[in-house]
Amino acid sequence: MKPELESPPEPQAAPAQAPLFRALLDAVLGRGEEVDLARAPLGRAIWLLAVPMALEMSMESVFALCDALFVGQLGDGALATVGLTESMLTLVYAIAVGLSMGITALVARRVGAGDRPGAVRAAAQGIYVATAFGLVSGIACWIAAPHLLVAMGADAEVVEIGGSYCAIVLGTQVVVMLLFAHNAVFRGAGDAARAMHALWLANAINLVLDPCLIFGLGPFPELGLTGAAIATAIGRGVGVLFQLRILLAGRSRVVLRGPNARPVFAEMRELARVSMGGIGQFLIATASWVVLMKIVAPFGQAAVAGYTIAIRIVMFTILPSWGLSNAAATLVGQGLGAGDPERAVRATWQTGFHNMLFLGVVMVVFILFGDGLVAPFSEDPATRAIAADALRILSYGYLAYGWGMVMVQAFNGAGLTRIPTWINLGVFWALEIPLAWWLAGPLEFGPSGVFWAVAISESMLAVVALLVFRAVDWRNHVGAAVPGGAPVDGAVGLTEQP
Repeated sequence: MKPELESPPEPQAAPAQAPLFRALLDAVLGRGEEVDLARAPLGRAIWLLAVPMALEMSMESVFALCDALFVGQLGDGALATVGLTESMLTLVYAIAVGLSMGITALVARRVGAGDRPGAVRAAAQGIYVATAFGLVSGIACWIAAPHLLVAMGADAEVVEIGGSYCAIVLGTQVVVMLLFAHNAVFRGAGDAARAMHALWLANAINLVLDPCLIFGLGPFPELGLTGAAIATAIGRGVGVLFQLRILLAGRSRVVLRGPNARPVFAEMRELARVSMGGIGQFLIATASWVVLMKIVAPFGQAAVAGYTIAIRIVMFTILPSWGLSNAAATLVGQGLGAGDPERAVRATWQTGFHNMLFLGVVMVVFILFGDGLVAPFSEDPATRAIAADALRILSYGYLAYGWGMVMVQAFNGAGLTRIPTWINLGVFWALEIPLAWWLAGPLEFGPSGVFWAVAISESMLAVVALLVFRAVDWRNHVGAAVPGGAPVDGAVGLTEQP
């Protein structure tokens, strides 16, 4: 009697996926099962990351817009103070973003390679570095705040109005550093909903306290511009505490507990070294904005106030777009960590196309309705005219901005931060600043010359970034860790040293 042959096991069906809308709702609310973004269908992975990130940054942009509305009621001097202070705060943002890029790249690659202990080590060291820098720099800025305003070209009225505002905003920068560092951990792990919830909470508190402390609503004291600074500091501080609770309580994909979360000075130095490219990249970019503000400042308070209003409205659309770009950074990092460079490249192109479409719609709105959009922020006709002019001119480059942001974030997600650094150096300092000075001064365009210089330069950045992205051989960049293991960049003439 012949033995019966065992029938081969039937192939198991792939687990059914929830409808995209349900999956997006779960992603926004931070519930449901963990999704392996390095292996999920690409279109689905982009949306699951991009929607929470865009919503996260949208809340930040809503606050920036509402804050400008509240502060605008205090007059052009108050708006000018906010503009000058924020131009200096962008230098802090540059360091925070640069360090965060290093954290995100390391965490994303290690998560993509299945190395959770290594991801915890990278996250912990980044948070320690952010805390140390924020405390030291914050104390120095608190002491020197009035002198910093004078150095930015502020007149005596602005210094008197905004000295305490500047001291509080710059002096509490440690919470800014920690907000960025903690959210970098969440994003690198693909946990975009946690980052979104933290900023939503921080900005919701800020939105409630802002008018209360500025105008003295209810039991709150009327503190004017100083109240806006205090509200911002409290909101950000609560957001940081919320983030820490998640990271320490085991409610995140990267849990800061156990021996891997201890300080390791060798890894701190390595993270700082890896982040220097990102820090340099954003310092180059944001320092150029400080110079642009100094070019605008001699044209008077109306020019500075109008420029500040326009930038706040621009941020209302750019920040959600930046959130979409952050999705590309995470997918590139995780794709390379999982050994799939083709997926990383496809994620970049698809995200860039979506970003271009979004900003294209915004461009049309700004061109057609610029005057109406700036009207609620100031009663001064000169301020309104400058703000509307800035809004229209800056929007002409929006199609290019969409591609440029995604390409830059793709390099950053891969840990190739020196490529955007060199691009920024050439575009912003060799082109934008000389062009802004030439158009605003010798050619007598006034503040409009600065706006045209920004639109032209940002468009040029997108073109250069696209060309370099196509020149990189992404197969040379697979691997789990950037420090000590980053391969040589495949772009001709551009290298990312290990």
